[in-house]
Amino acid sequence: MALSRRVVETLLDLVEIKLSCMEVHDREDTREATCLEACRDELKTLISGGAPAANGAEVASFAKRTKGRRRALI
Repeated sequence: MALSRRVVETLLDLVEIKLSCMEVHDREDTREATCLEACRDELKTLISGGAPAANGAEVASFAKRTKGRRRALI
């Protein structure tokens, strides 16, 4: 599966919107905000890393996992 630059930019917009709307009240909210900030930084790195891709060009590709357990979300 591959992500185009356009998809990564859309994901980045969604993460930034969610961060701007969040109100941090407790540890769980802080943990979620920290996770979203890390996601934002990773998406920015995907967009800016390497040579600039043409619109619709592949930015990142992922292999499908076929074996193993899913990672627990904590």
